[in-house]
Amino acid sequence: MVQINGVRDRLRVLLVSGEPHAGERVWRNLLKSDASVDLVHFTILRPPEKQDGIPVTELSLIAFPTRELFVEKISEFDLIIFDRYKRRGLLPALYLENVANFVRQGGAVLVAAGPDFASADSLYRSPLGAVLPATPTARVFEQPFLPHVTELGQRHPVTAGLPGNGDWGRWLRQIDVTNPQGNVVMDGIDGRPLLILNRVEEGRVALLASDHAWLWSRGYEGGGPQLELLRRLAHWMMKEPELEEEALTASAEGQTMRIVRRTLGDSVPPVTVTAPDDSTQQVTLSEVGPGDYEGVYQGAEIGLYRLENGDQSAVIGLGPAAPREFIETIASDVALRPVIDGMRGGVAVLEDGMPRLRNVREGRPAAGRGWLGLTPRNAYETRDVRQTPMLPGWLVLVLSAFFITAAWLREGRR
Repeated sequence: MVQINGVRDRLRVLLVSGEPHAGERVWRNLLKSDASVDLVHFTILRPPEKQDGIPVTELSLIAFPTRELFVEKISEFDLIIFDRYKRRGLLPALYLENVANFVRQGGAVLVAAGPDFASADSLYRSPLGAVLPATPTARVFEQPFLPHVTELGQRHPVTAGLPGNGDWGRWLRQIDVTNPQGNVVMDGIDGRPLLILNRVEEGRVALLASDHAWLWSRGYEGGGPQLELLRRLAHWMMKEPELEEEALTASAEGQTMRIVRRTLGDSVPPVTVTAPDDSTQQVTLSEVGPGDYEGVYQGAEIGLYRLENGDQSAVIGLGPAAPREFIETIASDVALRPVIDGMRGGVAVLEDGMPRLRNVREGRPAAGRGWLGLTPRNAYETRDVRQTPMLPGWLVLVLSAFFITAAWLREGRR
């Protein structure tokens, strides 16, 4: 048995900010502080409809490389974040359709909604709306409210056990959305959905119906776990294994196995443990926290154990990786002594020096002080015989004709 630890390659994130605002730097600082993330960030400072007579040659702005990002290299990103972005004609409908297909094929999109999400230029009213997890109602609530983790969110690894235990500062704006699809892990004003997570075919999508998460980082009314929440959210969308809502894992200490099951359900069935000898046993798990179940199993023998619980499975090894090699680690002739004595052989310790080798007849002593004997037995087997010509036939014929002609000419002169 060989245990391999895998390290995920660097993650590539594309952050598109629709306009400069106070929360823009929150996303940038979060993603730039993670050494495992490569961030590509664009902020739209000058929309196409802005006409003020300034020649384009005098603008020190970088043109938004829409085709390169959303057509040629979109598959190279792991996560695309739209931060208060609205349709302004910069991204044609075909490009937004590429983003929707990017999600269906295994990518991830996060929308941090601002007031523009409730307007006629909302991203929801584009081909990207087909994968978004909620529908805006065109209402924007401009009033203080306290973000609240829902009952389901207390079981979801993105929002479970956030620091502060709900004693956080208030936000001042929420976008009203309806028809949530997936998991509503946080709500706001009158229980309206605030943070929605959903899976779309092979990909993932999230909607944060407020642009005031930055108030927590500024310490408004005591602040809140903004960095931890957004970090978990980004890594869940990039399919971090530790943040999977349905998971079965196990850890070993000696012959004791600790089984951990994480789920969004209210209960889990017993875990079926298959031992190395193919015998099975049911292990009942007990709830130790919202959505977390644990159990302990004592393995009777060393080897590989298989765990199954619903559609989740795992494997774990108890004992050393190579148990037979660790049974007897000191060199000894005990196991071979009967064969050695029957053939009148001997054992030499290399620490005492390299023994001399002699040829001895069969039946004679084959070992002595400082020497070992080799008995020729002619015990071999021919497995293959190959004949390879040194030269091809046509070349041999040409050389033969050449030498015959040369000899005839030489002899003819005489």
